[in-house]
Amino acid sequence: MRADQYLTAHGHYDSRARAQAAIKAGLVSVDGRVIKKPSEKIADGALVNAGIEHPWVSRGGVKLAHALEFFEVNPTGRTALDVGASTGGFSHVLVMRGAAKVYAVDVGHGQLHASLHSQTKIISMEGQDARTLTAAQFNPLPDLIVCDASFISATKVLETPMRLAPQRADLITLVKPQFEVGKHNIGRGGLVKSEELGLRALDSVRLWTQEQGWRVIATDASPIKGGSGNTEYLLHAIKD
Repeated sequence: MRADQYLTAHGHYDSRARAQAAIKAGLVSVDGRVIKKPSEKIADGALVNAGIEHPWVSRGGVKLAHALEFFEVNPTGRTALDVGASTGGFSHVLVMRGAAKVYAVDVGHGQLHASLHSQTKIISMEGQDARTLTAAQFNPLPDLIVCDASFISATKVLETPMRLAPQRADLITLVKPQFEVGKHNIGRGGLVKSEELGLRALDSVRLWTQEQGWRVIATDASPIKGGSGNTEYLLHAIKD
C-alpha cells in the first residue's frame, strides 16, 4: 500500500495530506529507514515510526519544505527574504536548510515564534511593509525570495522585493486563491467557490510574474490545504 494511504488507514494521521507532509518533512521511517516519497510502499507487518506532523514553528513550514524539494531550490549559503514572515515557518525552514541570512519581513508586530529570536541568522523586520522596502535595508541583496502573505494579493507585496532582487534570484511564493479572487468569489467559511477559480488565480499570478521580467519555472499544489480548507499553490520563478 502507498505510504500516505497506509499511514492514514492505520491511524497515524487523520488525512493523506498530513501523512504526505510528515513524509516530506522526514518524520516517517519504515523498518528503520526514513522514507522520502508518499508513493513508496509499506508492507503489512512493517515497523512504522511516525513522528509529529512537522518540525517547523508553523504549518507553513511544511509548504516551503515541500517547495524547496519539488522545485530543487537550495538555500544553502544564500541570503533570503521572507515576505509575510508571521510566525516564521518559512524562515525556520530556510535557516535549517542552510541559508546564511534570512530577512523576516512582516507588517505586524510580535508574531515571530519565540524559539526563532535566538536564531542569529534571522533578522526580524517586524512592522515593515514589503511594499516600501529599499535596497539600503539589505546587505547583501537577497537572492532568494519566499512569500506567504495573507489578506492581500501576493502581487501587491512582491512587486518591490522582486524589483530589488539581483539577476538569477529565485522566487518561491505561495498563491492563496482566497486572497486573489475577490470577496464575491468566496463562500461560507472562507472557501473559494470553485477549483476553477483557484486555478485562475494561479494563472493570474503566473502571468503577472512573467510581466515583471521573471521566468516561471514550475508550479505545484501545496502539500497541505490552507486553514479554511482552500487548495493553495506554490510558484517558482527566476529573474532573467
